[in-house]
Parts: sequence; C-alpha cells; structure tokens
Amino acid sequence: MAAGGYCKLPNGAVVVALNLPSPAADRPAGVRVLVHAQNRARALTRLRNLGLRAVYLRGNAAPPTPDEITAVLHHPDGLVWRTAPDTALGAPDLPQELWRPIRALLRSPAAPPT
Repeated sequence: MAAGGYCKLPNGAVVVALNLPSPAADRPAGVRVLVHAQNRARALTRLRNLGLRAVYLRGNAAPPTPDEITAVLHHPDGLVWRTAPDTALGAPDLPQELWRPIRALLRSPAAPPT
C-alpha cells in the first residue's frame, strides 16, 4: 500500500499511521489513518475488520508525528483519519483539517429521498 509507519510507545503499545486512497467516491484525495493498538498486527487487523482489506505496512517511511500520536491517544476509539496533506504542492505548513472518527470515513452516503 502507500506510505506508512509506526511508533512504539513507552507502555509497549504502538501507533500506526497509514496513507491510504480514500474509500469514498466523493473524496478524491487520499486519507491519513491513525490506529492505536497493542502491536502492529492488531492495528492492521482493526482496519481490515472495518472493511479496508488491502492494508499492509511495509517499512517505516512515514511514522506518525508527535501531534498525530497525541490526537489518536486522546480519541476514545483510538482510530482517526483526515485528508492526507498534499506535500507535492510545496506547502506542507498549511492548516489541515481536524481529525475525524473512522465512522465518518466509512459511512455510506445517505440514500436520496424517494
């Protein structure tokens, strides 16, 4: 899959960060997903259980930043996402959107009224 990485916490748990293509058709940009779990395998299993089947972590090219670690540790589910920053534009210091619960990403769009 795309870039990702992990950081081991002092208590032995890990925070895994992955840049993934957006599963929603109305969101063309990729997403950055953060998962807090006891180990890397459990973090990936949490994502696969949510329907993101082709999620793999190869290497540690894009580990979570300290701000990302804080965000996921303070969320009750320990699983958050936001639109991936577009560093290709040469402006990585632009303000980014807030972290959202994973339910907001995987929620299917509402059916049109009949």
